[in-house]
Amino acid sequence: MLTGMTRTAEVTSTFRLLAGAAVIAVALPLSGCLLPPPPADPAPVEEPADSPEPSDEPAEAGGDLPDGLSFDQGQELTETAYIEWGDGLMTDDGWTVVAPDNGDGGWTYGTADGACTARFWQGYIADVPVTAGDDSASSDAMLAALLQSDAATITPAATTGEFNYQISGSGGVENRQVLGVEGERSWIMSARAFTRTGVGVYLIVDCTGGDANAVLAEVIDKNAIVVSP
Repeated sequence: MLTGMTRTAEVTSTFRLLAGAAVIAVALPLSGCLLPPPPADPAPVEEPADSPEPSDEPAEAGGDLPDGLSFDQGQELTETAYIEWGDGLMTDDGWTVVAPDNGDGGWTYGTADGACTARFWQGYIADVPVTAGDDSASSDAMLAALLQSDAATITPAATTGEFNYQISGSGGVENRQVLGVEGERSWIMSARAFTRTGVGVYLIVDCTGGDANAVLAEVIDKNAIVVSP
């Protein structure tokens, strides 16, 4: 959990993605490359489980780590590599905690003006039908699971984006993302599966009256995926 500055915890059980991280509560049909927005309130968690907690300290590069995490480079990770979000918003005056770590690897920040939220999640993805050795296809499967859809529907609508690797502003971690819009409300869901470790991360930026693309760029710039061998 987000408890003071303590951020890293050992994972002791498998997170059930569809039960514990169901920020999307109903099936959402596709319309071209746009998806309807997620509900304002995430579904309640019925089966919380331990999951990695975000780190505010970047891991030192080296050891068995690749120099980047493209979808192909994800296969260079060891099976025991530890993957988590680095929290770059904790001391940012432009953001406030909307929902602290809920015990299943998810937490949410909001912009100071209340226009946008950024939901983070990290944990095991044992219930997602991933494709071993293909982090791109498995990332689409994560999106499909969250949207209660299927990869064949999600893949044509998704685009490839990028998270940061180890430190903010670095880039290097490919992800898959989908965009949704409804009136003044827009959202972008970005996900990355790491099939070598059975772990996934996602980020959802949800704005009403704000620029979701600009806010997503800010959030990604200030946060990183932190990996330890």
